[in-house]
Amino acid sequence: MNLERTEQGMEATINLSFDEMWEKIMACDSTFDGLFFTAVKTTKIYCRPSCRSRKPKKINVDFFYDIEEVEKAGFRACKRCQPKADYSPQIELVKNVVAFLVNHYSQKLELQDIANHVGLSPFHLERVFKQETSETPRTYLEKIRVDKAAYLLTNTKQTNLEICYEVGFQSPSNYYKAFRRVKNCTPSEYRSLLSKE
Repeated sequence: MNLERTEQGMEATINLSFDEMWEKIMACDSTFDGLFFTAVKTTKIYCRPSCRSRKPKKINVDFFYDIEEVEKAGFRACKRCQPKADYSPQIELVKNVVAFLVNHYSQKLELQDIANHVGLSPFHLERVFKQETSETPRTYLEKIRVDKAAYLLTNTKQTNLEICYEVGFQSPSNYYKAFRRVKNCTPSEYRSLLSKE
């Protein structure tokens, strides 16, 4: 699924499949708040990805990228997560960085590349991003890459080495270290655990 939105004159596009967005709402991932909204067909309520309310059945969910669009479709805001509530003034910057990272995770990225995209100095970008997300852009990018690798491990027959390079890691050792740090197991263990279920 390709979701697009324009913010402050910059194009911020996020490319996540339905299953990847589903994983974000199941994990209550607040870093995707404002990038897309979850609409539950049975209750006609829409939420942020981070909403802590009981999770709906997967077949009853649609995703939207804009509050106006989801409300035009006949959904009302969740009273628990209040998706219409104001954000921190820096949240637009963070959403733009997250969208950039999600769309360019497979490329070799330096902090300077990300800073150039949003028009800030690398120091200021890292400080603001960490203040809002409690992570640096680099660790956030690693998480995106590991999530993509986990998705490929469960949905393809690619080897670990193929996945390592496809998701943007520059070396297998970095891939294995990052994967273990985020998922608490190796990629091979992750694949075999899921195949047993």
